[in-house]
Formats: sequence, structure tokens, C-alpha cells
Amino acid sequence: MDLLVNPTESSLLHFTTAGSVDDGKSTLIGRLLYDSKSIFEDQLLAVEESSKRRGDGHVNLALLTDGLRAEREQGITIDVAYRYFATPKRKFIIADTPGHVQYTRNMVTGASTADLAIILVDARQGIVEQTKRHSYLASLLRISHVVLAVNKMDLVDFDQAVYDRIVSEYLAFAAGLENPPAITCIPMSALNGDNVVEHSENMTWHSGPTFLEHLETVQVRQGESHEAARFPVQWVIRPMSDEYHDFRGYAGRAASGVFRVGDEVIAYPANRTTTITSIHTADGDKEETEPTLSYSLTLADEIDISRGDLIAKPTQPPQSSQEIEAMICWFSDKKMKPRGRYYLRHTTREVRAVVSEVRYKVDITTLKKQQDNPEFAMNDIGCVRLHCSQPLFFDPYAQNRITGSFVLIDEQTNATVAAGMIIGAVIDAEDPDAEVAI
Repeated sequence: MDLLVNPTESSLLHFTTAGSVDDGKSTLIGRLLYDSKSIFEDQLLAVEESSKRRGDGHVNLALLTDGLRAEREQGITIDVAYRYFATPKRKFIIADTPGHVQYTRNMVTGASTADLAIILVDARQGIVEQTKRHSYLASLLRISHVVLAVNKMDLVDFDQAVYDRIVSEYLAFAAGLENPPAITCIPMSALNGDNVVEHSENMTWHSGPTFLEHLETVQVRQGESHEAARFPVQWVIRPMSDEYHDFRGYAGRAASGVFRVGDEVIAYPANRTTTITSIHTADGDKEETEPTLSYSLTLADEIDISRGDLIAKPTQPPQSSQEIEAMICWFSDKKMKPRGRYYLRHTTREVRAVVSEVRYKVDITTLKKQQDNPEFAMNDIGCVRLHCSQPLFFDPYAQNRITGSFVLIDEQTNATVAAGMIIGAVIDAEDPDAEVAI
């Protein structure tokens, strides 16, 4: 059961910006912060001084988010910049992500926790490959709401025909996505503030909401507390002091659902059932957990539990398998090949894994599945099967973002080479009991 937040009440909205290079993502966020009076006076003065030194000729609001020195020098976003602000109706966390194709991995990172994605399009350029790539990734990451922000309308004389053509082309593309989101289209000029916070006098033909109005009223899914309860164990706490001589706590972050004192739980992979006797935090004991917060649980029975194990409720067991099928986005300039061996990091669990099969890659421009090229290059997206050295305890990504996601790590360089979203267990594997060569 999903719970929709009443937008008239204060609630938290995570959203991310995406689009091609120089579409105005950082400028849009800077304008939003400026027009909603969410920046301090000293911040504005610093931006004004930086703009003068750069010779911009105007207050460059993009500098509010482009915080790295290299970003300011090049005029492009390199790293993910997080910003926080609030209005009387809602609180917001913004992830301003890079548009350059080589930083696609940063976009995936910033969007992985988002409830809504802003896809910016330069009105002069229209829909480009990065627009399609980021839209597909938003769909893959199960982001349920997308705003198509047709920016720089001032440079096409606020022409409605230009806007309508871009919207029509984008909606036709989005209709082919496997998980099509709810799409809201807004014409704007981030540089001048048209339709960002205030309605534009230059585009009276647009009868929809402004950008901020939509952010304040969109209904987002807040179902984590209603999802299956999952608690990946990060650390076993054994003080061994006189005061806590027999204390054994299992510390970690609650991934989803709610655990309460007295709840019956099962520990994986031990597959032993027990009861929660207490829930500890740095601020004192609690009667129940909240998703995404950190706790230490104590259990009624002594069970062999260590880092990487999972605590769940017997009524909502996770799936378990050594063979999984998943969608991956490849991050590395070193190609992935079939039978390639990697470390797979899933919640707090790390196992070795081998690519047992490449099912297909996705052609971003056409959304067609390609099965004739099994090698993955940087930014390629597709479906693979992985065989792990030990079982994973997971939920499909469509049901749980945290227990359904993982990263692949190169064994030699220790670099993160891919992000993955689990589709499910492979039930037709030729030899599901086979061991991965280590």
C-alpha cells in the first residue's frame, strides 16, 4: 500500500535536475533559491563578486550550486551539489547533477533517492541524446514524477510553437519507457525567472503551474514505513565492559518498514527466528524504528549474526539467490565483458560475482534492445545475469530501492564500475549451485 502525502502539509521532497550540458540546470536552482528568498545575504554578495570577477555581466545564480573551483572555472557542473530549502508548504532537498555525458554516473548517484526529476531542455536545441538518456535513467530508477522544463524560452522569443513541438517529441519518446512517469511540462527562462516562482508575463499562453507551484503540490509516494521491514546489519557491538559485559547489539540503518520492541524477526543467512528485546539510539532507547535512521537492535536469542546479514520479519521474507538478473548502468572506461569478475556490494553485504550472461543492451535513442554486442562501454545500460559466491537477500528494485540496488567494484582497481537494479532471482539457471571461481 502506498501512502500519498497531502501537499497542504509540510513534507519532504527529494528532486534532482538532469539534462545536457549548458541547459541551465544550476541557473534554474539558483533562480529558485533566489526568488523564493532561500539564500542568505552574504551568499548573494559572494555570488555577485564572483560574477564580476568572471565578467559575466549579470549575477550568475548558477554559482550558488557550482561550488567546486573547477566548476566555476569551466562553467559546467562536475559533481553532485545538494541544496536544502523550505517554503511554508514543503521542505526540499535538491541534487544538482552534471549534464556532461562523462559524468552520467554522478547523475545516477544524485537521482537514486529522488522522488521527482527535472529534465531540462534548451528550447533552441530541443530533445537531444542526453535528454533521452537521463529520462531513461529516471524511469529505470523508478522516479515516478518528471518535469520537462523547456528552458531559455527567451532565446526563441517565447514562441509557443517551439515549446509545443518539443513537448510533443518528448511525450512520444517517453511513451516508450518501460516505467513511464507522470510528466508535467513547463516553459521557462531560468535566467530571467519566467515561470520559475512567478508566472511569466511573456508566456500568458501557459495556463499551468509555475515550477515552484508544482514542486509544492505534487503528490509523492511516501511508502517506506509500509514496505517490508528490512534491517541490514552493519556492525556487531560488543563493549565487553563491566557495565555492559553481556551486551550484544546489531547496529545498522533501517532500510524500510518498521521494527518494534517485541516483534518476531528472522535473521539471514542463519535463518533463525527470535524477538527484538530493545532498540537503542544515541538519543536513548526507542520503541520502534523509522526508515533510513540508524539503530542498534538487541535480540532475545544468541544467533550467529555479522556484518552483511539481514534482519527481517518472518511474514515478509526477502528473496534469496546466488543468481540474479539486473539492469546495470556501466560507469567505467574499462569495458565489461561476459564472465568478468567483480565484487558486488549490496546493502552491507559484499560478495564476489561473475557476469554469467549479458541479456541485452538498450539503445537510448530508440529504446530498442540490442543482443548482438555483449560488451558494455561507459554509460551503456542493459540487462545482465550475475552469479554470486554467496546468496544475496534482496527485494526487486521495483519494490524496494535500497535492498534492490547494488554496485559492482573492479577487483584490481577497487573502482566502482557499475550501478545495478535487481529485477529478480534467476530460476532457470543451468547450475544454480555452481560456485564462482575465486
